[in-house]
Amino acid sequence: MPRPTSVTYQVYSTPAKVAEAAAELFASAVAGAANARGIARVAISGGTTPKAMFVLLASEPFASKVPWDKLDLYWVDERCVPPDDAESNYRMTREALLSKVPLPVERIHRMEGDLEPEVAAARYEAAIRNGFKLEGAQTPTFDLVLLGMGDDGHTASLFPHTEALNDMTHIVVANYVPQKDTWRVTLTWPVINQGREVVFLIEGEKKAQVLHDVFEGPYQPEVYPSQIIRPASGKLTLLLDKAAAAKLPAPADGGSTGTLELK
Repeated sequence: MPRPTSVTYQVYSTPAKVAEAAAELFASAVAGAANARGIARVAISGGTTPKAMFVLLASEPFASKVPWDKLDLYWVDERCVPPDDAESNYRMTREALLSKVPLPVERIHRMEGDLEPEVAAARYEAAIRNGFKLEGAQTPTFDLVLLGMGDDGHTASLFPHTEALNDMTHIVVANYVPQKDTWRVTLTWPVINQGREVVFLIEGEKKAQVLHDVFEGPYQPEVYPSQIIRPASGKLTLLLDKAAAAKLPAPADGGSTGTLELK
């Protein structure tokens, strides 16, 4: 049975406002984790919304709010391409953010998409185990996990009807995606769900129907993998623009924040 989850969705007028809210959330989460535990571990995604957030984080007022020397940056998933490839999530992040902020290179943990997929997954799992100092079958707890959602309801590189949806033992897996005839490397869903704060960044009218189906439709995680994201905290946050939120219930009292209770 899926875990009961309280979903809070914040609706903004434009994609630019979503990016601004995401940058504020990122900076606050990193500072809070660094203050509480001396280190902040964040897993990020690729895509246009994170890119806009990264551009903001690289400039003021956000850049000075982030304790870069206490941040360990990881990726949720990666395409199996070299780090300089135009499709690389790492390349996008490097160009938009990493080349502009004082994040120590040893704290940047990229997925090695240029290796064989199974090798890349095994090496990334080992890097996470070492970085988090995990023992045995322990699951890492990221302070913040930032996710996107595809038009097909996928998140990370957990695509509909793919093998990674069945993996509950690994931290990282190589996932063949028949729909795209390609391999991806991705965190598994139990690891994502272990995050202290798990946030979807979603924008655009093309996402309105799938967003409705994921959060208000029947539970079909093989069809809509985003439905399997039910954090252990019992709380999930969505940052949305008005176009993406069009088919969700309007926030009460004409405000900008709505809630859904997933059973």
